[in-house]
Amino acid sequence: MAAKFAASAAVLSCLLALAILASCNSEGDILYKQRQLWKDPNDVLASWDPTLVNPCTWFHVTCNNDNSVIRIDLGNAGISGTLIPDLGGLQNLQYLELYDNNMTGTIPAALGNLSKLVSLDLYGNQFTGDIPAELGAISTLRYLRLYENNLTGAIPMSLGNLTSLLELKLQNNALSGSIPSSLGNLKTLLSLKLNDNMLSGTVPLELLSVVISGNLTELNIAQNNLADTLRSSGFRVTAIVQDELKTA
Repeated sequence: MAAKFAASAAVLSCLLALAILASCNSEGDILYKQRQLWKDPNDVLASWDPTLVNPCTWFHVTCNNDNSVIRIDLGNAGISGTLIPDLGGLQNLQYLELYDNNMTGTIPAALGNLSKLVSLDLYGNQFTGDIPAELGAISTLRYLRLYENNLTGAIPMSLGNLTSLLELKLQNNALSGSIPSSLGNLKTLLSLKLNDNMLSGTVPLELLSVVISGNLTELNIAQNNLADTLRSSGFRVTAIVQDELKTA
């Protein structure tokens, strides 16, 4: 009986090892596919070798104890090109840091599948198109920084589902439409920057309630087309930047 149990345990151990290996290989395939679409004039991706067992030895990639990718750190690396939807298959990814590069194209909706993501930093690039509503499904997200791109369209209502969010920075794009009232759900938010867009309408009362009773310490809504903006809140917020009060 003991021999059968030991044999079963050995089989399960082997299957688990194979599953982990398959996962590592799959993640390596995803990252190498992404590398092939990028231009890398500084050769920062020279170590991304598809012949290796897993990508955990590659520079700018961090893995957990199971050899699964949890970080990609390629900020200010001089990389250009687009993002592939396959990145949404990095199931344990927590940090995607691609800021201050020359990325173009749209932000893949598949990034909304990154259910363990903590930080998405795509600022300082040339991304176009809408902010994917699917990003609102990442309940673990704490930092969403997409500023200084060429993003258009409305701010998705679904971002109000990101109740763990600490920073939401969307400034210096070409976003239009109204500020979603759902942002009033973000009680943990410390910094909200929506300035230098094409937003219209009024500031939702739900958002102002976060100014009064939430954790928000920085709010910037200046340089938009907002009506009836307030001069000074007198609240606990340490910095509110907005346009002058608009009168008829």
